[in-house]
Amino acid sequence: MVLTPVLCPVCHHDNISKRGKTGNGKQRYLCQNPECSIKTFILDYDYNGYFPEVKNKIIDMAINGSGIRDTARILDISPTTVINELKKKNFVLSSFAKEGGLNGWRYMQKR
Repeated sequence: MVLTPVLCPVCHHDNISKRGKTGNGKQRYLCQNPECSIKTFILDYDYNGYFPEVKNKIIDMAINGSGIRDTARILDISPTTVINELKKKNFVLSSFAKEGGLNGWRYMQKR
């Protein structure tokens, strides 16, 4: 029997306990670090849209001017997932736009 160490994907803390199973039989884990922003996580998701790396990539692609369908096709996720993630991160995008980050993109949109 081989034990593999499980680390929290956000805080990389090793104080992890099992937290039951999902509906499709995957193991759910609980991060017991009080400063961690997430509490439960799964190591191997079935859908790419659940990975934190993919969620960050959605924001990066939006800032660089990629469209919703283009982002969904490249990341192999649903366009609805892209829209929902952009709605959640509206504050980040609006603060970036206020700093002048999207001025060139807005100029191209008006033409």
